[in-house]
Amino acid sequence: MDHQIIAVYDANILYPAPLRDLFVRIAQSGLVQAKWTETIHEEWIRNVLKNRQDTTLERLTRTRQLMDTAVRDCLVTGYEILIDSMTLPDPNDRHVLAAAIRAGADAIVTFNLKDFPESALTEYGIAAYHPDEFLVHLMDLAPGIVCASLKRQRESLRNPTQTAAELLTTLERQGLIETVVKLRELENLL
Repeated sequence: MDHQIIAVYDANILYPAPLRDLFVRIAQSGLVQAKWTETIHEEWIRNVLKNRQDTTLERLTRTRQLMDTAVRDCLVTGYEILIDSMTLPDPNDRHVLAAAIRAGADAIVTFNLKDFPESALTEYGIAAYHPDEFLVHLMDLAPGIVCASLKRQRESLRNPTQTAAELLTTLERQGLIETVVKLRELENLL
């Protein structure tokens, strides 16, 4: 790897706590320079509050602050001026592409690949990746770093605790099918 991968994390991978935790820990490892915006934060928080009555805005605001503290230089600013010039299938996703351009990102990590077609991204040198594909790529580059990030995630789980196998099952349910196949081969490191 000739440089650190700069990746904008879309709101849909920050929405589920297990993915958010894993992707933040991978950023903390230095393998990826994760980026997001206040708008991306607002989107994942709004959706969690809409779908989960067992949490509060205060709790999610605390999570947001912890994320911003945990990942150095994560917040992208000054991208707003680019939004109106972006063309994407869903105009509501233009802010993500604008942030990726402003951040000099290599990648946008999102479940919504159809909203970020290659034809709209290539001129900026950006590619969109499903989180599973992105993690498989990271596993190919640095399996030890990904495994260490996952081990730290598992060791931080308190209520309830999870075995490595249980955490892998959780991640599989989140759509990380190929990643989990690779991780199961290395489960003794988790």
